Amino acid sequence: MPNYKFENALARKPQSCPPIWFMRQAGRYHKHYQSLRKKHSFEELCKKPELAAETALGPIEDFDFDVAILFSDILWPLQAMGMNLVFDPGPKFEDILTEQNFKKLLHKKDLRFMEFQSEALNLTKEKLGHDKSLIGFVGGPWTVLSFGMGTNKLGSNSISLTREKKFMLEEFIIPFLQKNISMQIEAGAETVMIFDSSAHQLVDDDFSSYLEKVVENMIKPFEQKVGYYAKEEVDYNCIISHANNNQNSFAGIGIDSQTSLHETLKKVDHGFVQGNFDELKILADSNQFHQALDHFIEDMLALSQDDRVGWVCGLGHGINKDTPEKNVKHFVSQIRQAFK
Repeated sequence: MPNYKFENALARKPQSCPPIWFMRQAGRYHKHYQSLRKKHSFEELCKKPELAAETALGPIEDFDFDVAILFSDILWPLQAMGMNLVFDPGPKFEDILTEQNFKKLLHKKDLRFMEFQSEALNLTKEKLGHDKSLIGFVGGPWTVLSFGMGTNKLGSNSISLTREKKFMLEEFIIPFLQKNISMQIEAGAETVMIFDSSAHQLVDDDFSSYLEKVVENMIKPFEQKVGYYAKEEVDYNCIISHANNNQNSFAGIGIDSQTSLHETLKKVDHGFVQGNFDELKILADSNQFHQALDHFIEDMLALSQDDRVGWVCGLGHGINKDTPEKNVKHFVSQIRQAFK
């Protein structure tokens, strides 16, 4: 049975308490994950559906998040398309993509390689407790390509889309991810998030035209089933403009901690807004963290239920590996207590 708070946020129904989930909520900060990693490789946790489900369910059991997230990685599509990828411990490619070699390294393979995600979603859904939702995710096309090209650590507004980069996106990456989204929805994901954490690398004009392609091919075909997240100096007004267009059918958007949640909630009139407590503040010492969270809560309580309609409570980005578990538990309990 889906989580009613998450359903209300999707439908923009006023409610007292928001649903809570974190990006990377099943990960290195969590003892449950650490215990599994002592016995299994990261690839095994992703590709063995029983282990992927067990990993995804750990934070639901320990922290009572409202939403479980498929345990996987945004880069498996590159492996599916022919790139040699290992995690040691982070992602490493035997050869990086270039504008000269991509026709040699990328192939238009079918989706059967990704069936481990479908099986993981099915198993996770079977084992989820009462009133918990399940979401899937894919990487943003540019983010996936940026990792493949080894440019994912470059700064904001630093990359222009050449003809070759557009070709890779439009002929290989976007079509594959579109099929990946469809597969995850068919397997039971209520919503699929596009995590485009490198989109801020694109110069503004290219980001605008790129986002149009993402919307047309990866959001619009799936009626209110797909959400979009980008971070750090990306043009949120451009994203909001697309999200507010009825014909585009966004499920919602995510924002980073540097972006005003109040102002974004005012601007967005379709779907949810996920965010956006500072992920660095939740790993601070107890006094600093508690003060920051109290301020965040006070700030959001100043809004009426109508003013914060669509809010999905979470962090500005993924949870840091050094975050204390007690801080996660405190965050969830304090949000629930304050907005009951």
